[in-house]
Amino acid sequence: MVSAARCPAAAGVGKGTLFRAFGSRDGFLDALCVAKLTPLREVVETGEAPLGPGAPSRERIVAFLDALLTIELENRHLIRAREVSFAGMRQSEHYRWMYGLLRNLIEDAAPGATAGDAGYAAHVLLAALRIDLIEELLATGLSLQAIRRSLAPLTTAVVADTQRE
Repeated sequence: MVSAARCPAAAGVGKGTLFRAFGSRDGFLDALCVAKLTPLREVVETGEAPLGPGAPSRERIVAFLDALLTIELENRHLIRAREVSFAGMRQSEHYRWMYGLLRNLIEDAAPGATAGDAGYAAHVLLAALRIDLIEELLATGLSLQAIRRSLAPLTTAVVADTQRE
């Protein structure tokens, strides 16, 4: 894998050209992340179950987080480079989209949940997928299958906890 710092050379362009096109390193990384997330976004917005709009919200949340985990693992160097500054990550277009989608799905899946509770739950679920955490779990011997098996019940518990009676 070519590091983000060496991507301009690998592409045969200078850093100045790259940064003029994207504004900054973060702009470049955001553009790469958006390109990786576009197929997922299309399925979420217009596709079929379990990710598409016709599926129950609780199923969509679990399927979305599992798909996001797959994308992160397939692009771990890019995701890690983007997560270096978590504050910047939260401000990126793709994070705002993921957060908004989850918040809306949680509000739908947990009747009576306040917008604040759903928003907090969305941030918690996205934080559980930070690539540094996933890589640490893998490095300590937890298998990807075990992480995936744990993700669905964690998601269900977080969503259920936001539900108000």
